[in-house]
Amino acid sequence: MHPMEPFLGDEPLGWADLCDAALMEDVGLGDVTRFAVPEESRSEYEVEAQAEGIVCGLGFMHDLFVPLGGSEPDEYGEHRLVDGDSVEPGTVVYAGRLNSRELLSNERAALNFLMHLSGIATLTSKFVEAVRGTKVRILDTRKTLPGLRAIQKYAVRVGGGRNHRMNLSDGVLIKDNHIRAAGGISEAVARVRAGAPHTMKIEVECETVAQVDRALSAGADIILLDNMAAGEVGDAVSICRGRALLEVSGGVNLENVGELAQTGVDFISVGTITHSAVALPFHLEVR
Repeated sequence: MHPMEPFLGDEPLGWADLCDAALMEDVGLGDVTRFAVPEESRSEYEVEAQAEGIVCGLGFMHDLFVPLGGSEPDEYGEHRLVDGDSVEPGTVVYAGRLNSRELLSNERAALNFLMHLSGIATLTSKFVEAVRGTKVRILDTRKTLPGLRAIQKYAVRVGGGRNHRMNLSDGVLIKDNHIRAAGGISEAVARVRAGAPHTMKIEVECETVAQVDRALSAGADIILLDNMAAGEVGDAVSICRGRALLEVSGGVNLENVGELAQTGVDFISVGTITHSAVALPFHLEVR
């Protein structure tokens, strides 16, 4: 067994409950195909990568493939790598021996977690690599699947990214609709300062360079530059002159993230890394 725990750093909140929910969804009242193999059959197996990328989700494999209660001494499960390690086609990431019926019933749920989270970690790592050499930190967004936010944001961390807000209580972000509903940037900032804890920084979304100037005058701590081209971002950096942290968001992809990073901003947030990451393929082979 690999000497380290499968998770990288802190375990994502609620991951064990997600395993239970996944099995309840997939197995239902019972896997009727289980009768194809003898009840006492044991199978040795390996989980292999089928593409290059970053593995993430081995803790789910460990939970779903470790024998329940360890009832049989010849049953085991071990992770050969840890989350964040690189893989290529044929890399074995997990192996073990388990009751055949249990193994085949749990296979799909385990692989779904592994493939989805590895896809997020892999895509995140590509964005992180694209801005290497600059001061920019790649952030995620709240564009996550309901109920899966904690593990999707965990996969972002595994890929080298940073987490933005986990939820709306984590920080202030005054967006365009807040500004319209409040009557302006200064009005929105003033109301937040009166109502939110004094320890919280205030971030304001700006769609134009003119709005950046107004956000600075209102005392914004962080300014989010929404859907701005690199030239406009550069103008905003010149106007700001270090008076607030700057975050770029909207329309960011692997083709333009490097250029945006060169403007001198502090953060670039990318919704794509959670809402559009392609699963990294793995398969399980019974030996």
